[in-house]
Amino acid sequence: MPPLTGHCLCRAITFELSGAPERVVHCHCESCRRSTSAPIATFVIVRRVDVRWIGDAPVVYPSSPGVRRSFCGRCGSPLAYETERRPDLIDLYACSLSDPAAVTPGSHVHVEEQLPWLDVLDDLPRYARGPQDAAPIAHGPRAKV
Repeated sequence: MPPLTGHCLCRAITFELSGAPERVVHCHCESCRRSTSAPIATFVIVRRVDVRWIGDAPVVYPSSPGVRRSFCGRCGSPLAYETERRPDLIDLYACSLSDPAAVTPGSHVHVEEQLPWLDVLDDLPRYARGPQDAAPIAHGPRAKV
């Protein structure tokens, strides 16, 4: 399998991944929704050492204590989420990949913040916050929380 690649909207920033993703998740939290102006954000979580940025450097915004979000300073495309809780990993927005269909989400996280007017019709596990919370609260469409 060739390495995964991606870029921002204007292509001033591109990236290449040398390793396989750790996991792929749909996030429903308010902060991810606000940073993307979308009802859900899908992340490809990879080892930080496996990401090679090419072209312009991403602009970093400290969005909350211990959290940094990166975006293109030219076109504004969101590119990454980083947290001090997982210093060796970086979450890249799945739709920044050159081929977003090359990855498949494995779960939903932060469904306790899911918008009431959106549901994703799949059979993936749903976590109130994240997989570190132990068992998922549901599988499949609309977790009742």
